[in-house]
Amino acid sequence: MSAALAAVPVVVRPKAAGGCSDAPVLKERGQREVFCGLTGIIWLHRKIQDAFFLIVGSRTCAHLMQSAAGVMIFAEPRFGTAIIDERDLAGMSDANDELDRVVAQLLSRRPDIKLLFLVGSCPSEVIKLDLSRAAERLGRSYSPNVRVLNYSGSGIETTFTQGEDACLAALVPGLPATNAKSLMVVGALADVVEDQFRRLFAAIGIADVQFLPPRRSTLLPVVGPNTHYLLAQPFLADTARALEGRGATRLEAPFPLGVEGTTAWFEAAAREWNIPEAKFQAAIAPAATRASAALSRIRHQLAGKRIFFFPDSQLEIPLARFLSRELEMNLVEVGTPFLHRQHLATELEMLPAGTMLSEGQHVENQLDRCRAAQPDIVVCGLGLANPLEAEGMTTKWAIELVFTPIQGYEQAADLAELFARPLVRRAKLAA
Repeated sequence: MSAALAAVPVVVRPKAAGGCSDAPVLKERGQREVFCGLTGIIWLHRKIQDAFFLIVGSRTCAHLMQSAAGVMIFAEPRFGTAIIDERDLAGMSDANDELDRVVAQLLSRRPDIKLLFLVGSCPSEVIKLDLSRAAERLGRSYSPNVRVLNYSGSGIETTFTQGEDACLAALVPGLPATNAKSLMVVGALADVVEDQFRRLFAAIGIADVQFLPPRRSTLLPVVGPNTHYLLAQPFLADTARALEGRGATRLEAPFPLGVEGTTAWFEAAAREWNIPEAKFQAAIAPAATRASAALSRIRHQLAGKRIFFFPDSQLEIPLARFLSRELEMNLVEVGTPFLHRQHLATELEMLPAGTMLSEGQHVENQLDRCRAAQPDIVVCGLGLANPLEAEGMTTKWAIELVFTPIQGYEQAADLAELFARPLVRRAKLAA
């Protein structure tokens, strides 16, 4: 750590030998409480500004998206639902003809659309509607003005962040090829975070950085055997596999949450680009110092508090590392829907030895453990939050951590505040 950073140090716990790299993980299988992958459209349609997400689903899918996004019916969002009704389910109409008609109507009304995603749902999968063939057929019809892709957002055996993974994986085959050395940041980030990251990479000495997904479909990043990529989100296993199939190499790093995680994340790229240590430290010092100072003002509200993570977003392990090491919280249990040991190897090493880890969900068993532990704060889905609040527990909605910009130095204090505010509110209500 540079001298500039030492003035406002990050308080972290020393890493125990091995951390949780080889720790046993409780495998849970049973009743689940998660949103489906369609939910990812809520942040993806804001990110890719010339794309449209057409869900092929039921009225339930439409109501879910309308409620989750809070969009009024006249707001012209960049997503919608082609509703499968009783005639489609009964085989009384040709679902492909109906889909072609809806797409033609949509594209005639919205000429600004350059990329159309056909998004599968539980109903479309139940009736075996082949959206990959539909995308090929429609792509031929509307090329070159509109590119048509498909992916599944079905809630069958998935968690809600996997919708983004499926969407980005669908983009990878169409990325232009290159042999030049390049850096790609993978994972949807708020525009303000992306801009901050670009400035920091430039200050470090890495000028040409690409982002997947791009802000516009015409600005796709290039990929090849000399492409190195950093994951900005921990739930992108299929996207990572697709990129590596194109020859790209993942840079191993923790995720950019908090000062410590963000510094190590940038440092992974700096090492690959042979950036001198002094130049790297000088580039990150101003932002890291501000973030450390901001965290120091919040730490007393969270230090010593006990936190329980229900499996929901796949962000749980990086969040637990940040809260434990930089804010001195105690981890009761860290549950995650899926534990990708390769992508989370560095994060697991940084967790306190002996941390209780669980993978998958058996909600009744986890509720029993949570009630027995009586933690100070519980991170969980919307379906569990209100019942637990009624029992006197303090909760934080897991989905809010996906909707909110939380990556990077400038957002570190905002991330800490997301956990501090519910505790402060509870204290005021009890006073």
